[in-house]
Amino acid sequence: MNDSPILSYKRFKPSEAFDAIIIGSGLGSLTTAAMLSKEGKKVLVLEQHYQAGGYTQIFKRRGYEWDVGIHYVGETHRPYTFISKLFNYITNHQLKWSYMGEVYDKIYFGEELFELRAGKDNFIEQMKIYFPDLKDQQAIDQYVELVYAAARSAGSFIAEKALPSSAAFLMGNSLRKKALTYTQKSTLSVLKSLTNNPKLIGVLCGQYGDYGLPPAQSSFFMHAVLVKHYMNGGNFPIGGSSQVVETIAPVIAESGGKILTLAKVENIIIHKNKAVGVRMEDGVEINAPIIVSGAGVMNTYKSLLPSETQDKHQLITKSKQVKPSVSHVCLYTGFEQSTSDLELKKPNYWIYPEGKYDHDQLVADFNNNPENDLPVVYLSFPSAKDPDWDNRYPNKSTIDIITMAPYAWFAKWEDTRWKKRGNEYEEKKAYFSERLLNTMYQYLPQLKGKVDYHELSTPLSNRHFCNYAQGEIYGIDHTPKRFDQRFLKATSPIKNLFLTGQDIVTVGIGAALASGAVTASAILKKDLTKKIRNL
Repeated sequence: MNDSPILSYKRFKPSEAFDAIIIGSGLGSLTTAAMLSKEGKKVLVLEQHYQAGGYTQIFKRRGYEWDVGIHYVGETHRPYTFISKLFNYITNHQLKWSYMGEVYDKIYFGEELFELRAGKDNFIEQMKIYFPDLKDQQAIDQYVELVYAAARSAGSFIAEKALPSSAAFLMGNSLRKKALTYTQKSTLSVLKSLTNNPKLIGVLCGQYGDYGLPPAQSSFFMHAVLVKHYMNGGNFPIGGSSQVVETIAPVIAESGGKILTLAKVENIIIHKNKAVGVRMEDGVEINAPIIVSGAGVMNTYKSLLPSETQDKHQLITKSKQVKPSVSHVCLYTGFEQSTSDLELKKPNYWIYPEGKYDHDQLVADFNNNPENDLPVVYLSFPSAKDPDWDNRYPNKSTIDIITMAPYAWFAKWEDTRWKKRGNEYEEKKAYFSERLLNTMYQYLPQLKGKVDYHELSTPLSNRHFCNYAQGEIYGIDHTPKRFDQRFLKATSPIKNLFLTGQDIVTVGIGAALASGAVTASAILKKDLTKKIRNL
């Protein structure tokens, strides 16, 4: 029998007993699996696609490699942080990171440049250089204080999500109280309470694409957690995003666990309100005493459970209280020259139209007419961020170019097959590709005429590969209403069925990682996060 922890379900049908089955192989699932494995549990991870890793996976074309979900991660260069300790724990210290340097994000409004510098004091100092007015400087100080206060409230808010219903009823309100001060306000309302300078608000919200909602729609809690996450700079996995699953998989294998790809789960088997196994697409049933879904809350409750279970616990009604997050298009570009020859650097670019600081208006205008200004264009330079890149791909470079795009613009092709969607679809892709390339050339003119290969993903690509119904990149929208939903947690009303992934916490790599620890703690009924903090 093959000893690799990652196998194809087409070639390997599990016959042995497992302590837990996990649906999906995103970072939340992998973290849950690794932590259970560290506690001696034998875990089976089932991934419907040919590659494991969820948004941490890569894909290759024409001799290039692109990371689909990891563009930068905060805090992993600081060994005493929770995220750094947890990554080390679930990978046996095998996952290594490269620090992006003093500047991690560059925010452009036309030709106006605002750099975000690593370190709280550096961030504040740089912002005050850009905004020398005394009132603006006072607002900057107050803003950073609020960001840190909101981020501090996240720990107890997330901890409540691991509690069983009875304990949550007794303790939940006190654990959530501080965070609710920030979750129930929009980002824009908080910033407008500090300043009436639209440019300052626009700049401070320049990273909103990392969670997908412009300021008037997003919860300030989400905004603050994200900003704080990157306040000390960004990092990129050495060797590329594929190293995440490659370093976690051996830990799962240590306790006899497996990761199976091309293993689509048709539904979760429920007996007397207890999850007892899964039924595969080919009809095979695999049983285990613990079932975990990392497939997303809406996918789980709407698609993986029998209708009688849905009705009994009003799961469809609960699911209607939240809505999918933003969808996007991403142009993956490749160049037959090294990053040094092309003068590519590590910081990300956030590009907005000149003089237009109202992010909500830009998004609304674009959604109404795709020929209007692109509301944001994000440039990421993975080949420049990864110090191992040149060893794997000498004299080559890659850039990711991203903007938002409503799913509705592509919905007419949702019943067509990948790569066989027809000429009209390809024409729409070509239109967006050209606009994104032209934006890149405007800010990096040395690249004009040097693109060797490019390929555009759409919301339908995300739907196909990550199984999100509307191609959403961040799961559930991070509105104030989202954070009021008590059903978004690791435990479920079905005995022995647990949830993990960004839907139960917040968006992003750090949140998905934390969700895995929360879910493993809920399963084992002990606080594994305390163990990690004490490492």
